[in-house]
Amino acid sequence: MSGIKDVAKKAGVSISTVSNVLNKSKYVSPDLVMRVEKAVEELSYEANPIARSMKNNKTGTIGVITEDVCGVFYPYVVKGINSVAVEKGYQIIICDTQGTYGDKDAIKREKELFRRLIASRVDGIIFVSSIPNKSAEKYFSQLRKQANKHKKIPLVSMERDMTDVGIDSVYFDGYANAQKAVQHLIDCGCKKICHITGATELQIAQERTRGFEDCMAKNHMYYDRKTMLVYGDYSHQSGYTCMKQLLEQVPDLDGVFCGNDQMAIGALKVLKEYGKKIPEDIKLMGYDDVFLASVVEPPLSTIHIRKRHAGIEAAKILFQRIEEQDEKYHDAVGIKMNARLVVRKSTVKDAPEDWNLVDW
Repeated sequence: MSGIKDVAKKAGVSISTVSNVLNKSKYVSPDLVMRVEKAVEELSYEANPIARSMKNNKTGTIGVITEDVCGVFYPYVVKGINSVAVEKGYQIIICDTQGTYGDKDAIKREKELFRRLIASRVDGIIFVSSIPNKSAEKYFSQLRKQANKHKKIPLVSMERDMTDVGIDSVYFDGYANAQKAVQHLIDCGCKKICHITGATELQIAQERTRGFEDCMAKNHMYYDRKTMLVYGDYSHQSGYTCMKQLLEQVPDLDGVFCGNDQMAIGALKVLKEYGKKIPEDIKLMGYDDVFLASVVEPPLSTIHIRKRHAGIEAAKILFQRIEEQDEKYHDAVGIKMNARLVVRKSTVKDAPEDWNLVDW
């Protein structure tokens, strides 16, 4: 079996140069990289990952915790993360809590996944958390201490801004984005707009609900919170149930803003079953712009969230932290991703086709 000395001899370089190429630890000229890689291939050399890990205290892996990896939103986020990881020569361990927001079992699984990833000495963790706001600060403060107990394991939060507890974050302005959505419904002539939101204890649901209510107030719109605001769990099943509830409570409603596209698609099914014409009778607005939003009938107006790019930004921050292990941490970084209004036929009958297949 060939060793690193054999690779160095065949490539005509030093052992340290071979090590720098394999570990991507220092700059090596393209010519020398090519020679080393050719020698590695010809000799079928395989580095010992365990020995390498013990030497540089790195495993070459990062953890990604999400709450629905087989859904319609997070696969694009993971794709963005993976594109950066591959570029850096890393592998990702994808962990799925297999639950919806606010699900107590999902929260238990999330905590267990954090524990396992930290015990596995991954080099960093990007996560989407279901931990309720009321306990998030205490829990993540403790988690940061655990992550730094044996080696520094940087954490990056997706969707929620956790910079106040010292965790780098890539998130979306749910408040402003919700206002864009509701203002569009108002501009389309809606007089009675209802909202299907997510679990009450979650920051992202709270932000979107505040944006909805403040936009309604700013435009002096009629609003009865008891009847015009209903709570789902971001699944299409909950959107279906909530839409039925709204039609019973507010039979003359003419606009609905849903906290995500999945709930909007569930709501759309009910409206069709009730014989409602969309957008003539009721205008329907989603949030996220998942692929399904463009292919349902009628296509769904929504807020386009840059899912893959958010994953890329989160990974960039994480690898920056990994690479500065020996340096003192700076203040937590927060990146607020921009979003845009997408107008389709669920709010404007003659809206043009909008198939943004590049930035999903």
